[in-house]
Formats: sequence, C-alpha cells, structure tokens
Amino acid sequence: MTYTASAVRIETEAGPAEVEIDRRGRAKPKFLLVLTHGSGGGVDAKDILAVRDSAIDHGGAVALVTQPYRVAGRRAPGKAEVQDAAWLEIIAALRKKVGKVPLIQGGRSNGARVACRTARAVGASGVLALSFPLHPPGKPEKSRRDELLAPGDIEVLVINGARDPFGIPDAADAAEVHVVAGQAHSYRAGFDEIAATATPWVLRWAGLA
Repeated sequence: MTYTASAVRIETEAGPAEVEIDRRGRAKPKFLLVLTHGSGGGVDAKDILAVRDSAIDHGGAVALVTQPYRVAGRRAPGKAEVQDAAWLEIIAALRKKVGKVPLIQGGRSNGARVACRTARAVGASGVLALSFPLHPPGKPEKSRRDELLAPGDIEVLVINGARDPFGIPDAADAAEVHVVAGQAHSYRAGFDEIAATATPWVLRWAGLA
C-alpha cells in the first residue's frame, strides 16, 4: 500500500509531541483515526500498525502520536491530568490540520486509558482500546474500570489478549470486548484478527457502515 505521509511537531504545555499522519493519496479523508502508544512503547507496535493499515485502506487518515513524555525520553507518563491536557492540545491541532471529519481515537495500554479519559472532551465518535490495562498485574483491587467507563455514551471497543496479566474488562463495560486467544499484554500474533475486529467499528463510527 502506498501512503501519503507527513510528520508534524505539535507544541503542548507538556512539551512537543511528534505525529505521523498517513493517508492514501491526497483526497480529503473520510475520517481521522488518532492512535498512541503504551507507557514505555512506541507507535510502531504491530497491533497499532495493523489497525492503521486497515483504516487507511478504507479511506481514513491515521495520526500516530508520540506523546510529549516519550519525545522527552521518559518511559513513565507522569500525572494523568498533564497527559490528558496535552492530548487535548494535540487533538485540537490535528483537527485543524485534517479538517472537519469524524474523529476516532485510541491506543494501546496507557494510550487506551488516555483515549477513554478524554473521549468526551474531544467529541470522539468512538474509542479503540488495545490491551486496556484494567489493573496493575496481581492487583485487581486497583481497578481502572472508571476510566473505561469515562466515555459515557461514546462506544468503546476493547481488544485484549486472553493471557493479559493486566486483566480483561467485563463485557458489560464496553460496546464489545474481544479477546485474542493465547496472547498476553503485548501481542505476538493475531494482528489480522485485531484489524478485522476493529475495522467494522471504525467504519461505523465514521458513518461509513
């Protein structure tokens, strides 16, 4: 697949974010999908790229966001309030750049948490949560269920591995919870399954299904 790619640097109160925007050709995209990484990871995670490729193939623009703390070389995201405030600045800048199209946002692990926490503030059409970390490993009492429920009426698709030590959200707490057999928190396989699960939801949220 041939992409039209552009790299942008977005200044936020937390420091600069680096964003790669990919689309097919130069026609106006049908939707904008914004994806980001886990705490110490990058946007080159294979599950993120699988979803990106499918979204572009269906006429979307995909923005892969490296958040300010990672650009600064840190592995820990720091305070949620600071991270979320920076995310709102990033989304505002991307909307100006891409134009008025449906916005879908998501990410893996910590990135999924950010996408859920900020979904209502940015007016997202839907949220894709890859490997949503329901609780720290071995500490189910420290649940992050409230973050998963934060989008309210905005639908959330959760895709988690069956062996994820961070837990698997309850089916009742999302529009769909899809479990990938044999996979842990970081996927080693199942990328076609992940893309095939995410694509119908992305198209629905974009008003294309």
